[in-house]
Amino acid sequence: MDDAVKVVAIVGSYRKGGMVDQVVDEVLAGAAQAGAQVQKIYLLDTHVEFCTNCRLCTQSPGGARGICPVADEMARVLDLVEGCQALVLASPTNFGSVTALTKRFVERLVCYAYWPWGVPAPKVRSREKPRRAVLVAASAAPGFLARLFTPVVKTLRQSAELLGASCTGTIFVGLAAREERQGAGQRVLTRARLMGRRLVTGR
Repeated sequence: MDDAVKVVAIVGSYRKGGMVDQVVDEVLAGAAQAGAQVQKIYLLDTHVEFCTNCRLCTQSPGGARGICPVADEMARVLDLVEGCQALVLASPTNFGSVTALTKRFVERLVCYAYWPWGVPAPKVRSREKPRRAVLVAASAAPGFLARLFTPVVKTLRQSAELLGASCTGTIFVGLAAREERQGAGQRVLTRARLMGRRLVTGR
């Protein structure tokens, strides 16, 4: 089992068991069926502080992520991601973007950039992408409109790339707020399970 593919899901939803969580569970179920070890991290339950923009983590050169001086659980989460072969990033749409939980996590990914003082723009430390990623999002708006007019998928994809993952699929569930406890629907769940298997097998 030590040789099994490791899949880590990072969920930025405020609702456990909600739409996004249901889809993530199916992705992980598909991955587990294909023989993977799966782990889900709720940002809601994880101590991740705000980035203070001190930029200490961006000053030292090299391909490895910079060291953040903030004492919280972010380093533990990033260690888990760096030790996996596949990643799931998930967030609902709140006020036209990813949730504040997700945004706080995303801002801390600046540690994957090299940006010494005096340089006008950051440079990504590494372009290597040794892992695969599936992105999961949901919106009260129709899915195709939300993908066109919100930055949710772009934010998740950029985050996956900083974490060394190439995106192999996206599940964006639209019209996700018609009921207080709305199910994702069997068609979406079936697709999610298939994507989970593809995360592991690559096909």
